Amino acid sequence: MRIARFSIDGNVAFGVVEGEPSDQDGPVIDIIKGHPFAEFERSGQKVPLSKVRLLPPVLPNKVVGIGRNYAEHAAELGNEVPEVPVVFFKPSTSVIGPGDPVTYPSFSSEVHYEAELAVVIGRMCREVPRERVKDVILGYTCGNDITARDAQRSEKQWARAKGFDTSCPLGPWVETDIDLTRAADLGIMCTVNGEQRQLGRTSEMVRPIEDLIVHITEAMTLLPGDVVLTGTPAGVGPLSVGDEVAVTIEGIGTLTNKVIKRG
Repeated sequence: MRIARFSIDGNVAFGVVEGEPSDQDGPVIDIIKGHPFAEFERSGQKVPLSKVRLLPPVLPNKVVGIGRNYAEHAAELGNEVPEVPVVFFKPSTSVIGPGDPVTYPSFSSEVHYEAELAVVIGRMCREVPRERVKDVILGYTCGNDITARDAQRSEKQWARAKGFDTSCPLGPWVETDIDLTRAADLGIMCTVNGEQRQLGRTSEMVRPIEDLIVHITEAMTLLPGDVVLTGTPAGVGPLSVGDEVAVTIEGIGTLTNKVIKRG
């Protein structure tokens, strides 16, 4: 199912998205009782998707990113595939939802898009064995690991380059009906102003989702709602103020954001 987090009339709730844009009345959201990290019930109270504002589908305590997990992407930036996964963080203040603006940071003149499959954690976990990874995942969403590339090159740590405000769009919802086998071969596309810039498949990952979760949880506890960004295919490039960037992942949906000047 597609679980969305949304606001309507000043209230924030979770709901299950039903239907497709091609339906006569369009998709609707069935508001749920409770939250998606425990047993919940559908209320039967439905509102048109067009009448709500979609929010980031989760509010992560932390976003854990994986760098250079696609060989062609590593090569396009002049890097080799690392011997162990490169792990970095994006703070909760970097997270925005579908339709929210990406504000161009004042310290950079080279901001890039990076379309990624985002894994949403469903339960508290640490030291997860490979065979149990499936049990700790709630579902998947689209992510855009927006990066200040010039700062990434000039600074040894990636905190500013990867963690500036609005640098982590997520959405439009969490798809829970994708298992690990299917997640291992999903199409990923990024467009800028309608023009295709990235096109790849998660099967091109150097290290699969299971290995990433095992590696991360050897060091730290993941909490419900935490997000793991799994890396980006080749084709990254610059964004400018006024651009509209969209990440589409097969079986999930499309995440769209516009770049604006920081006021």
